[in-house]
Formats: sequence, structure tokens, C-alpha cells
Amino acid sequence: MKTFDAIIIGAGQAGPSLAGRFAAAGMTVALIERKFVGGTCVNAGCMPTKTLVASARTAHVIRRGADYGIHTDGGISTDMAAVEKRAATVINNARDSLTTWLKSTDGISLIRGHARFENAKTIRVGEETLTAPRIFLNVGARPAIPPLPGLSDVEYLTSTSIIHLTALPRHLAIIGAGYIGLEFAQMYRRFGTEVSIIERGPRLAPREDDDICQAIADVLRSEGISIHTNAEDIKLSKSGEDIRISTAGNPDVEASHLLIATGRRPNTDDLGLSEAGVALDNKGYVIVDDHLSTNVDGIWALGDCNGRGAFTHTSYNDFEIVAANLLDGEDRKVSERIPAYALYIDPPLGRVGMTEREARATGRSISTSTIPMSQVGRAIEKGETKGLMKVVADIDNGQILGAAILGVEGDEAIHGFIDAMHAGTPYPVLKWAVPIHPTVSELIPTLLGGLKSGQ
Repeated sequence: MKTFDAIIIGAGQAGPSLAGRFAAAGMTVALIERKFVGGTCVNAGCMPTKTLVASARTAHVIRRGADYGIHTDGGISTDMAAVEKRAATVINNARDSLTTWLKSTDGISLIRGHARFENAKTIRVGEETLTAPRIFLNVGARPAIPPLPGLSDVEYLTSTSIIHLTALPRHLAIIGAGYIGLEFAQMYRRFGTEVSIIERGPRLAPREDDDICQAIADVLRSEGISIHTNAEDIKLSKSGEDIRISTAGNPDVEASHLLIATGRRPNTDDLGLSEAGVALDNKGYVIVDDHLSTNVDGIWALGDCNGRGAFTHTSYNDFEIVAANLLDGEDRKVSERIPAYALYIDPPLGRVGMTEREARATGRSISTSTIPMSQVGRAIEKGETKGLMKVVADIDNGQILGAAILGVEGDEAIHGFIDAMHAGTPYPVLKWAVPIHPTVSELIPTLLGGLKSGQ
């Protein structure tokens, strides 16, 4: 049996960084990875998908060239094999760089294989057993596949497999209108594929407020994407070479390819967690406290598998919290984190804090303010005026509760709100900021000026 100061299972966003901090402190660390280092972000999430989004946006901008006085001869075409190769290069470069760093760092042992608990302090990887007083789970999540009637009779794609397509689908049907489904919908439409979205609920991006949801739908419909909401009783079947998607209350959709984008599930079902006594919730997420400790002393869970965040930046922040508490003598808590994320359709949606619906449910005195992107000078100059800016605030104490920017550069401009909320800056103070012109962020003081009491 090999003994280490710490064992980390999973080399996603939190694992390698935590291993590096421990190694720098003179500790020995076993970092176990069954497949690829880098986790979802590097291998099947942020990096490849945003690379594909960039290719799709290039096609979109070229098609709009005449709007800017730029003319191209003839039409354009998508070389899907070249698009996929570009994304694969980004994946491989990031993966190789991380692997090289891990292997060259003194104190870190990168172990390949499937880790299973034998007890709360012992891990087996193949024929080898390891032990450590501290064990950290960073095992991530994978696409969740619902038990749809007829699914076993058809071929389907997931967010992991679709990034490896080297030929353009004729018609892509997407079941699920969350962030993953919407990004792939617009991406493939811009590549030249016919796209249909099938969503069980009444709207796209259901976590967002109604005005944001409607604006997102308007963007996608304007690009020729077919949207089928309230699609209950989804059934799948073969129709010649195609796939038929039948739903109650909507016309059938026949497509050449099908993407299942109905959420994700944690990779916690084959680790032997019951042998260690680690508690899971009813969805399989590891239950953790405010310091990311499990119910078993000496075991922590970080990243997507703990259900406390589903993003690369929240996984990395999990690492920061654990490292600060264990190595720096601090008392950092998950509950101190202000939720923020982006939806990378084009224009992107940047979001932080509460939606208006969530804020009003708290019973506070709420005011909201919105500005259409058609009134933002930067958007007008770039010829990208779709979307809106929105802020939600507590009138009694002046605190910003949440904000959304669905518009050009919204994923960057939202950080003005993120930083202000993190610092606890009341919105009347932020109203007097002097932002740079011409930017999207320069409208933040104007947006805040629209807040009124009594709403």
C-alpha cells in the first residue's frame, strides 16, 4: 500500500490546482484520473464548444458582410472536418500542457485508472492500493439520458459526442432547451444545418426571467431555428434513415441527427462511496457542508459532483475555498459565493445573482430597470442590437440583487455587476461611476438610474 498526504480523485478544474498547492507546501499527492486530465471544461465543455462557437460566429459574420459594406464573391460553406480539427487541437494542446505540468511537478503522482473506495481512508486503483488522511473527490458529471420511449431504437448524440462530428448534419433535432442545447442549436444553424429545438416546458432557458427567455427565443427564431415548446410525451422512432420525434401538441419532427441535451448527472455511482460511508442526495450528488466537507471526516467533494455549482469557475472556486481553509488558516464558505454564469449563444447572456422572479419571492422591496440593446451605442456601432440589459435591486438597502446582460459583450460587461455585488457596493454609489465610452458597460450607471422605489 502506498501512503500519501492527500489523494485527489479526478483531474478536472479543482483537482490539479489543489494538487499543486499541496505539493508546493511540501506534501505528497496522488492525483487519480481514469480518462483525460482537464475534466469536462478541457475535453468536452468550455474549450471545445467555445472554439466551435467561434467558428460558427465567423460564418455568421461573413454572411452579414454586406451589412457592413463588405462583399464576398459567391456563398460560403462549412468544412466540418476542419472545424472539428480546430476544436480537437485546442483540446489536445490544453490536455497535453496540463499533463506535462502534473508529471513534472515534484510531489504529485499522476495515476491512471479507475479509483474505488475500499474504506474511508483506502483507495484501490487496479491492483494498487493507496491511503491518505485527506481524500478529495473531483469526479465531475456526464450527460444525463432520460428514459424516452423509443430512445433505444435510434442513434443519438450527447454534448460529449457531438463535438467530434466531422460531417454537417442535414437536420439536427435537439431535445432540451437549457444552455447546452441552445448553444449547439445556434452553432449548427450557423454552420448551415436545419435545427429544431424540442422542449417539454413552456419556454427556453427556463431558469431565466420571462423577458430574457423571450429575447433568447427571438434571437434564435430570427436565425431560422424551429422551436417546439410544451412538447410533452416525447416519443422517438425510425423513419427511413431519419429519426422521428413525436410529441403531444406539436407537429412531428423528422431529423437526420438527434442531440439529447436534458442535463447532467454526477459521476458518483461507481466509486464505492458506500464503502466509505459518503452520503449522496437523491440525484447522486455528494452532500457537502459550507466548507465542502462530506459527512465522513477527511473526505471532501469539489466541482460538479457536489451539486453546489455546475461551472468551471465554481469548481475552481471550490479549490480556492478548500486550499484557503486547509493551508492558509482561513474560513471561506461556499455560501459566500455569488452565483454567476454565461450562456454562450450570440449575443451572449451574462448573469449574476437573483432573477427578478427569485428576488420578488423573498418578499423584499424590489425595483427593476431594463434597457434594450438597441439603445446602447456600442451595440449600434457593431450592428448587433439584439437583447437587453436588466438589473434587480433592493430599494430599502440599495443592494444589487441580480443582473442580466443579453447582448453583445454581455459576458464581459456583467463583471461590473459581479464585482460590485462581491464588494457590497450599493447601487447609488455605482451610479456615479465614470465608465469608458464607447462600451457596453458605460450603460450600467444609466441602467441603475432607472431603478425606482415602489415597484
